[in-house]
Amino acid sequence: MTTPSGPTVPFALARFATDAGSVPGLVVGDRIRPLSPAELGAPSLNEFLAAGEAAWDRIAALAAVASDASHSDGTTADAAWRPLEAVTLLAPVEPRQVLQTGANYRTHVIDLVAAGRAKDDPRPIEELREWAAELMDRRAREGIPYFFIGLPACVVGAEEVLELPDYSEQHDWELELAVVIGSPAFRVSREDAMAHVAGYTIVNDITTRDLVFRQDMKDIGTDWYRAKNAPGFLPTGPFLVPARHIADPGDLRLTLTLNGETMQDATTGDLLFDIPALIAAASETMPLLPGDLLLTGSPAGNGIAHGRLLRDGDVMVGTIEGLGSQVVRAAAARVPA
Repeated sequence: MTTPSGPTVPFALARFATDAGSVPGLVVGDRIRPLSPAELGAPSLNEFLAAGEAAWDRIAALAAVASDASHSDGTTADAAWRPLEAVTLLAPVEPRQVLQTGANYRTHVIDLVAAGRAKDDPRPIEELREWAAELMDRRAREGIPYFFIGLPACVVGAEEVLELPDYSEQHDWELELAVVIGSPAFRVSREDAMAHVAGYTIVNDITTRDLVFRQDMKDIGTDWYRAKNAPGFLPTGPFLVPARHIADPGDLRLTLTLNGETMQDATTGDLLFDIPALIAAASETMPLLPGDLLLTGSPAGNGIAHGRLLRDGDVMVGTIEGLGSQVVRAAAARVPA
């Protein structure tokens, strides 16, 4: 069975299930231990994230103690530590808002334009791709990010089985780097934006392709509610990696494999709008709150471009440099639509 790999950083946060409910946990290597409110210094994870660097310093000290107390066999004297494989990991965040960024990877958008070419379009495919590339370059220079809203109820742990609704056979993957907000951000500048980032996590933004555009009234445009908000359509985590451990979020490698075959392989260097630009633009309209997720977009290599969409039994492994990996297993829906 494929299992998630831990983050390659000194420590991270996670949430896991216990008989008493979900609890936050400190992750060091391939081990995890629960964190009490006293250790967090806050009654909830979101309040911890709002506290900024001082809160992370406290967790760093706990992680250092764990490393210092490690035995040669990888165990520690602290019995609270458990192997990651011994717990059920949940989504590492509890967002009140989920903002999703559309059309934010240059190559991805070019691929989508090519895949969606109208049957009566006389242009050769390379000419169409060149046109889309010029459009994206102009948008990066002169345009603004494109946001839409996801439902927090769709945020689940990656260990939860992804059920594929039977009203479509066009469910697709979209691996994304997600920004986790720390202190509230409202109308912040690009220069100040990164001070509001608590950390990063992995999200697979599942999309039902044939529901993206309305067929009954095409002038309405996109229907992101129906295309992206089925139960479990935002597998998240399993780890929340503090921003201090990611030197350059604008240069991270993302890969997604489907049943062992690489489908997405890109870096965040292909983003049209970088993270400071996204935070500044998103916070202009509505305050971003501690624990909120801001998805940065998905790179090229989605199923629609490969001509291979999700099926019962598929296993996706999404990996982002420094953040570890998530394993998502797809299955046919148990409850018919």
